[in-house]
Amino acid sequence: MSQLPITNAFTAYLTDERHFSPYTARCYGADLRQFVEFLTTEHGIELDAGREKAAMDRVTQQRSDGKGEYNASGVPESGKVSITDIIGEAKAETIRSFLGHLGEQNYSAATMARKIATLRSFYKWADRQGVVMGNPMTMIRTPRQAKRLPKAITIEQIERLLAAPGDADVLGRRDRAMLETLYSTGIRVSELVGLQVTDLDLTGEALKVRGKGNKERIVPLGSHAIAAVRRYLDMLTQDVKFAARDSGPLFVNKHGGRLSSRSVRRKLDKYLKQVGLDPSISPHTLRHSFATHLLDNGADLRSVQELLGHQSLSTTQVYTHLTTQRVQDAYNQAHPRAQAS
Repeated sequence: MSQLPITNAFTAYLTDERHFSPYTARCYGADLRQFVEFLTTEHGIELDAGREKAAMDRVTQQRSDGKGEYNASGVPESGKVSITDIIGEAKAETIRSFLGHLGEQNYSAATMARKIATLRSFYKWADRQGVVMGNPMTMIRTPRQAKRLPKAITIEQIERLLAAPGDADVLGRRDRAMLETLYSTGIRVSELVGLQVTDLDLTGEALKVRGKGNKERIVPLGSHAIAAVRRYLDMLTQDVKFAARDSGPLFVNKHGGRLSSRSVRRKLDKYLKQVGLDPSISPHTLRHSFATHLLDNGADLRSVQELLGHQSLSTTQVYTHLTTQRVQDAYNQAHPRAQAS
């Protein structure tokens, strides 16, 4: 199904007002289109693109007039309706029918939870915009998910990975600097590729990071990461293929443009294969390892929360389960009376 005015408006709201990443907004948009496709197929409805635009224009006009109410226009003789018509009339029973349909597709629990979150966010937004009359998602409960512990790798594995990139060219030094920065700071890969040269404070040994919700935080940069970044920038500034590096993105691609999150993942995959590590390790695994290793070595939970940029302490507390399990394993292996004979 092609892009639709209402999904475009919703995803624009997610990126512009909620500050969702472009990737997450696209996922929510795809979920919403899947819901619309279900509604139209289930009820044998043919959509009318013209009515869809008119319906959205009507909502916009009503809001500008201060009315703020959705005014359903009925189904024309042709049988065609706008998406706002069928979405606005969807009831909780329809939502449950859609979720039952999804359940037959063997989606993971996490994907199902996201699709429910999409509809919850959409109807809350649509209700405020006057696109719908009431919010049917208030009658829908989100099923509990089993908590999954974040994956972390050992310090020895980290050392092997960080030593993998070469040092002979700019791109090898860039990759080493990227990996060192990810592990040294625990920042998200989206935050890494968003870094500007001006966000780097080598004297103060810190980075200015823009996280979720466009919130800024300062994170310390370790000595190994600083050395790797210095070596990368020293060679970069001497390479005639790249412009002066006093501004612009910190980590660049071979053309001098901003590196993408997908490119970081591809580079990581390359080095994982090179040193024989688990290919399922992701850039986020380095973030998990950063937090776990800090807690293993006595860092307090509040400090780790601030470093990770977590809004809620409960989000950070999941890492304590990893450290507790390590202590338990060490106890079971070392204490003579820990295990029954």
